[in-house]
Amino acid sequence: MDDLEQIYQEMILDHYKHPRNAELLADDPVLADEENPMCGDRIQLTCQINDEQIEAVRYKISGCAVSRASASMMSEALQGLPIEEANDLIEQFVAAMRGERELDPDWHEDLMALSGVRKFPLRVKCATLAWHGMAKALSERKA
Repeated sequence: MDDLEQIYQEMILDHYKHPRNAELLADDPVLADEENPMCGDRIQLTCQINDEQIEAVRYKISGCAVSRASASMMSEALQGLPIEEANDLIEQFVAAMRGERELDPDWHEDLMALSGVRKFPLRVKCATLAWHGMAKALSERKA
């Protein structure tokens, strides 16, 4: 394993062991409730949006290390973004995890740590669970 892979593994473990934003917002309804039946991962998402900008992303998750770390990374990456940019990042991240595009090295550094997940097709669903939930939450908000 090279140094970069080891750094990425450490980032994933850090987000798994010390998740960021892992509590639901008390005053906001659950916007998405997603489950990965392949491995039993489940996430509920809440989000605070003001003036078309994401102010806060919070979640409650039960699942594997990859899904937990990815949710933590997503919550940090999307906070502060205008909704349009958040939707673009979600779309790009999911496509990259599926191998449909390369990961952009200018992304939030922690997201690059998930690049190794692409080698394990069953884990891609784990890594994208939170992201699909957030895309659903944002699209239902517009409806």
